[in-house]
Amino acid sequence: MTNFTTRLFQHSVACALILMLSAPLAMAGALPGEEAPAFTLQDTEGNDHSLTDYLAEGKTVVLEWFNPDCPFIVKHHKNHRTMNEAFAKVKDHDVVWLAVNSSAEGKQGYGLERNQKAVKEYQIPFPVLLDPAGKVGRLYGAKTTPHMFIITRDGKVAYNGAIDDNRSPTELGETNHVLHALNDLMQGEKVRIPETKPYGCSVKYAK
Repeated sequence: MTNFTTRLFQHSVACALILMLSAPLAMAGALPGEEAPAFTLQDTEGNDHSLTDYLAEGKTVVLEWFNPDCPFIVKHHKNHRTMNEAFAKVKDHDVVWLAVNSSAEGKQGYGLERNQKAVKEYQIPFPVLLDPAGKVGRLYGAKTTPHMFIITRDGKVAYNGAIDDNRSPTELGETNHVLHALNDLMQGEKVRIPETKPYGCSVKYAK
């Protein structure tokens, strides 16, 4: 084997190892049945929200990845009231709903002021949490806005995926996956559809 061939072989092996090591990181996320990653984030009013505290209070927690300027968020928060109406149906059943914005500085939907304005504009009745470093978003493997997660009272991920079954940026689906999953949990049953493919804008993480 020539020196050039040897170096080429070594380079190929190194690249393969890098890909193998990075693959689990790329695939990391909060999958149904797994322990939900703990976090504490501040909302647009400066209040802290801790998953651990909510679980200690016996709450079921819904997480909605959020970007106020994403057309799919506009669909569900302005053109339709999908999230507000869903929250209204479950808020009296020990369910907490938290929107999480993981947009980085300089990216679409970033910033305290922009999100404070969105809360008023969309009349959002639940907290919007800010995650500009994207740490929590990456822990959960949040890919789109919206990307929905449901966490049970014992801290397990019960649902990961889309809000509904219509990927159009304007039209609502016939099935609200989050409400169906919450209804299963409130009936003391296992979630029948624990995972769907999320759709929407990509989460605007820092590079």
